[in-house]
Amino acid sequence: MTILVLNAGSSSLKYQLFRFENGAHAVLAKGVVERIGLNGSFVGHKGKDGAEVRIDGAIANHTDALKKVFAALTDKDYGVISGVSDISAFGHRILHGAEDFNASVLMTEENLQKCRKNIDLGPLHMPPNLACVDACRELARDTPNAAVFDTAFHSTMDKTAFMYAIPYEYYTDYKIRKYGFHGTSHRYVSGEAIKYMEKIGKNPSRIITCHLGNGSSIAAVKDGKVIDTSMGLTPLEGLMMGTRSGDLDPAVIEFIAVKTGKNLAETINILNKKSGVLGVSGVSSDFRDLSAAAEEGNERAELALGMFAYRVKKYIGSYFAALNGADAIVFTGGIGENSVKMRERILKGLCGLGVKFCAERNLSAKRGEISEINAADSEIKILVIPTDEELVIARETFELTAGK
Repeated sequence: MTILVLNAGSSSLKYQLFRFENGAHAVLAKGVVERIGLNGSFVGHKGKDGAEVRIDGAIANHTDALKKVFAALTDKDYGVISGVSDISAFGHRILHGAEDFNASVLMTEENLQKCRKNIDLGPLHMPPNLACVDACRELARDTPNAAVFDTAFHSTMDKTAFMYAIPYEYYTDYKIRKYGFHGTSHRYVSGEAIKYMEKIGKNPSRIITCHLGNGSSIAAVKDGKVIDTSMGLTPLEGLMMGTRSGDLDPAVIEFIAVKTGKNLAETINILNKKSGVLGVSGVSSDFRDLSAAAEEGNERAELALGMFAYRVKKYIGSYFAALNGADAIVFTGGIGENSVKMRERILKGLCGLGVKFCAERNLSAKRGEISEINAADSEIKILVIPTDEELVIARETFELTAGK
């Protein structure tokens, strides 16, 4: 089977083309469509024999973007398939499944309507996600579409973990509760951690997964199921991030609005897009820029990095309590996989929990591979595991559509 995985943002579309054969998989091509609906639109494509090309041109919407993707995949010079009919299925990342979906599903008309009903739970992400499904249904009518939900892996949380302490009817009437996100990443790396530890003779049941990037979240996973996670009704709750504030006193929202004259929507936009390490540092939302600025003596950049590490550490500690201990802590995501210094900031000071960090192993951890960065006598494994959300989506799509 050949499966095209699609991850649509408001003005972008990431894609990977997988082939599944005889129990194995391979990535045939990948790329991204940038600046959809804006000036300077282009496709960055990596195709046949690893050839990389940039294709510039106006791209009005997600249907237009998908046409460009199809053109790149079938191009005589750098394409990898002869026609769109070679694609067996489409796998879509869908942000929010609400309480309607606790697993991946085929995108029937009924399921699509349920997703549309949940747009107000993810107003920034859901419209482009569903626009991409609509485009596939329009351009390849006979090809099945699978929906893989960011929230599904977290659906095993108990009510004591996912409920908010607000009037109960807000939950029953409006489904206001914690849902959690980055589910495909947490699912992938927790599964890889279990497999890794079983190979070395361990039997892990309690894993804390830290997906750290421009968007960051942490999950407590017991026996392969999530019991708590840091993000909430939306991705704004939890850790401070690149541009998101994370946890704060809800009264801050009104206070900002009154003091600045902003309306509610403008204030929430500030918390989503102008806060986090960007807001604190005034430098950048990119942690590499912050690290460089901190090394040059920028105190606000150093403060932002310190705040981020401190809050990650607090969540790890709280999930130790929720899990009654831990067998492994896993780092993944752009920062978790690549920032040696941030991992060290976070892990120093966790000795009281049985965590023994090894600076030498941390420094020598190889990118793209599973690495242990704990000391040899640490009670708890500390693992760096590269995530692969697209592979999770491809596998889910394969399971739903194989033989159909």
